[in-house]
Order: sequence, then C-alpha cells, then structure tokens
Amino acid sequence: MNLASSLFPATWHGVMLVLSALVVLRVVRRAPWRRLLDASQLNLLLGFAVGLTLLWSLRAGVKPGLSLHMIGAMAATLTLGPWLAVVALAAALTGITLNGALEWTAWPVNFVFMVAVPVAIASAIQRGIERWLPAHFFIFIFVTSFAGAALTVMLQGAIASTAMVAAGAYSLDFLLSDYLPYFLLLGFSEAWISGAVVTLLVVYRPDWVAGFDDSRYLLNK
Repeated sequence: MNLASSLFPATWHGVMLVLSALVVLRVVRRAPWRRLLDASQLNLLLGFAVGLTLLWSLRAGVKPGLSLHMIGAMAATLTLGPWLAVVALAAALTGITLNGALEWTAWPVNFVFMVAVPVAIASAIQRGIERWLPAHFFIFIFVTSFAGAALTVMLQGAIASTAMVAAGAYSLDFLLSDYLPYFLLLGFSEAWISGAVVTLLVVYRPDWVAGFDDSRYLLNK
C-alpha cells in the first residue's frame, strides 16, 4: 500500500518523521556495511532495490492509500539480513517516490509502515521459527520463506489499516469489508514470490542468503 499524505494529519507526519529518523540512525549504526565491500553483496542489495521498485510500481487500488502490492520484506530479510533489508526497501520506496507514485511528504509515513514494520515482522517471525521449530531445510523454505512471507504482508496490512482508522482516514467497517480481505490473496502471491526467490538463492548461491546456515539446516539431516 502507498499511503497518501492527505490521509494523516500533521501530527502524524511529525511523529512518523521522528520515528523514521530513529530507525535510519539505528540502521546506520547496526547495518553490516563491510559486507557491501564484496561486489556480489552490493549487487545483491541493489538488485533487491531495483526489483522491489518495479514490484511496488505494479499496484491495484481505487482509493488513496488502499493500493495493493507485494512487499518482499521476508525475502529481503532472509537474504540481506534485517538491517540491509531496511536499506533495500527504503531505496525502493525512494524509487517510487522519484517516479511520482508518492509525495515526498508521505515518505516518512510509508517508510514506517512499508519498510520498518514489515522488516521487523519478518525478522520476528524468522527468530520465532528458529527458536521454536526444528532446524530443517524444509522448515526454512516452506515455513519461514513461504508461510512467513504471507503472514508478514497480512500483518503489515492489518497494522497499516489500524493506523488509517486511528487517523480517521477510513472507517473500520469499510476496511474490514472492502480492503483487508484482499490481503489473504496478496499473502498467497507474496508467499510464492518470496519462497521462489529464497529457494533459488539457497540452491544456487547459498552464500548470498544471510539467514541460511549450511551447518544448521543441512548438516547431519
């Protein structure tokens, strides 16, 4: 979803700007920037940024802020790690803003709900699965990559919709009946795209997937 600035009052924009600045500062301090000295890792990040820019440009919707498109947060988080995933998604957000799909005044709001929130959800799901489920290759592929991606985009939609209701942009009844049900379909699309990308990378270039460890998922299995 691309949230229009008109959906939120000035107070919300101020709060989102502060939150965005705090997240960006934390990313600057915590992201493994040295990994990008490897040309393949830098190209991988840039590839995600370009791919997500194109993916986010393909959207459906009839009302401001109610467009639907895949996020790609789980695939980016598993491949790049959460901190660099934020960088990739933020670059994609900047790309669609430069293309005119968003106003610059809406960048902080969309950064919080389309970048920080889904990456945080994806990272939490990944950690939860690693803690509570066996370390098995098929669990990584089908549960984390496929099901985790679907759950990520559905939770992201629920959180962003809750924010729109709290801001008075749309009524809860309208979103429950005419918008949120479509996230079930979006979740299936997200699962297949994310799962396919991660599976291909694990099979052909496992060293590119930060969340995949051969010794954890394959050794003695």
